[in-house]
Amino acid sequence: MITIIFYILAAITLGTGLLTVLSKNPVHSAVYMIICFFSISGHFLMLNALFLAVVNIVVYAGAIIVLLLFTLMLMNLSEQHEPKKKIISRIAAAVSACLMGVVLFAALLKSVPVIETYKSVGTDFQSVAVIGQVLLDEYFLPFEFASILLITAMIGAVLISKREKKA
Repeated sequence: MITIIFYILAAITLGTGLLTVLSKNPVHSAVYMIICFFSISGHFLMLNALFLAVVNIVVYAGAIIVLLLFTLMLMNLSEQHEPKKKIISRIAAAVSACLMGVVLFAALLKSVPVIETYKSVGTDFQSVAVIGQVLLDEYFLPFEFASILLITAMIGAVLISKREKKA
């Protein structure tokens, strides 16, 4: 039963991920991305990582998608303003994507597991206290860089949305 649920969630995740990239309407892409995030949260639930599942829903499916939709509505993107891409750039993009897929597949084939046996240390790694301790001890600098990046993006969004007064 658990295998069937995994395959269903995997199919939903891959399908909505593809639809996110291939959809021409940005709002539809955002909706597909929300569904993809929820299915990824289902994978976290299957791994018994309840905290990650809830954080994924609250942060990504909640806050990030609202910010994305706000930006899309603010910029008023439509197909009339977007010029058509030349055929050579489409071919170059397809070739680049295929080469990247080959590189990723080769890396997957060459990879070996680092840990072959697991030791039980008696610590509950799913608790919020342990996750917070790891974030603020080992990953403090990347955590702060992410916060600076988000503040910079917010300031940029405000500056983009600010319209100049006509004199």
